[in-house]
Amino acid sequence: MNNKLLINFNLSEIAEGAVQAKFAKEVEKVCKNILDLNTDATKKRKITISLTYIPNDQRNSVDVVVETKSTLAPQVGTSTTMLLDRDLNTGYMAANELKSKIPGQTYIDIEDGKVKTDTGKSVDDLESGQNSKSDEVESKDNVINLQKN
Repeated sequence: MNNKLLINFNLSEIAEGAVQAKFAKEVEKVCKNILDLNTDATKKRKITISLTYIPNDQRNSVDVVVETKSTLAPQVGTSTTMLLDRDLNTGYMAANELKSKIPGQTYIDIEDGKVKTDTGKSVDDLESGQNSKSDEVESKDNVINLQKN
């Protein structure tokens, strides 16, 4: 008995090249994920090509379902610090991102070159009285004038 099999089923040619096209799409996703600076550069990525064979009752015909799937590196998390406070006189709560990295310290904003408070408010605007109503509510009773007699 001759057990030779003649198999003419090339991945790049089956389904009129659809498998190759699916694979290329997943390769593109992987490449974009590798180039994304918000992902870990050294994490492994994976492409899986799955072929499911479904034969008929006579065993002379087989439906082949091809699926491709990529496993990508997740986005790297970011963190920041939020300052919380409550005005004991009014009961208003305030929450701001700590921009200077040290509570109470001013910093120079690299975007506009202005000196800003630890929560990102312009010191020039605060000193000239151009703060918003919400700033006034927050700071109204908290300002101590050391120059008053």
